[in-house]
Amino acid sequence: MADEDQQPQEISLTRLLNLMVKGELSVVTAMPYSSNYTLLTRIEADDIELLAIYKPKRGERPLWDFPRGTLYKREVAAYLVSEALGMGLVPPTVVRDGPYGVGALQLFVENDEESHLFTMQKEGGYDDVIMQLCALDCLINNADRKSGHCLKGLDGRLWAIDHGICFHYENKLRTVLWDFVGQPLPDDVKQALCAMRERLNQQDALAETLDSLLEKAEMRALRRRLDSLIATGVYPKPGPGPNVPWPPV
Repeated sequence: MADEDQQPQEISLTRLLNLMVKGELSVVTAMPYSSNYTLLTRIEADDIELLAIYKPKRGERPLWDFPRGTLYKREVAAYLVSEALGMGLVPPTVVRDGPYGVGALQLFVENDEESHLFTMQKEGGYDDVIMQLCALDCLINNADRKSGHCLKGLDGRLWAIDHGICFHYENKLRTVLWDFVGQPLPDDVKQALCAMRERLNQQDALAETLDSLLEKAEMRALRRRLDSLIATGVYPKPGPGPNVPWPPV
C-alpha cells in the first residue's frame, strides 16, 4: 500500500467507488482459470492503492444465449441489486474504461483460497447469509452459481462473485444452492424485496441505472421475478432444463 495505515475497509463506500472510477489503473497480471479475459489490476489515487479485478468487454467470450458484449454490465447490475437489498454480498463493482477498453472493475477480495460455498456450509455459521445469497440468485436469475463463486474473506465474510451471466429474461437459474426450495423467505429478505420494488416503481436512480445496464425485456423479467418472490414468499423450485452448473465448484 502507498499508505499502509489506510486500508480499503476504512474508506467510505462512496469514496471507494469514486477511487475505482477515477483512480489510475494498471494491469498486474492475468487471472488463471478464467473463461473470459480477467485481469488483476492496481488502482492508485490519493496516496491509496487498491487491487481490483478488471473484466473488459472486448475480452468476453461470446455466448449463444446472452447478447454479445453485455457481461460486464451484468456484473455491475448484480452489485447494485445486492446493495439495494442491503445484503452487501457482491464486492464493490463499477463500469470504467481501462487499458483494454470499457469493462467491469470489481474490488479484489483477499480470501482463504481453500474455502468456497460448500466448505463454508460445512463449517457452519453462514446460514443467514446463504439464505440471502439464495434469494439474490433467484432474483437476478443467476445462471452460474458455482460453489467456487463464493469467497471467504480473511475476516470470514462471505462474498459472491462472477455474475456475468445473470438477468436473462428466460428462466436460467443454475445453482448448487437448492437447499431452501419451498421454504419461506426470511422476514428481512421479504422486507428488502418490497423496498426494492418500491424503488423500481418510483423510477429512482437505481431503476435508471439498471435500465441503462439491462435490456428492456430483462428489466421486465427482473420485475416479474421480484413480484413473484414477494407474492409467494418462498424460495422457488427449479425450472425446466439444467438446474446445476458444471463443474459445481
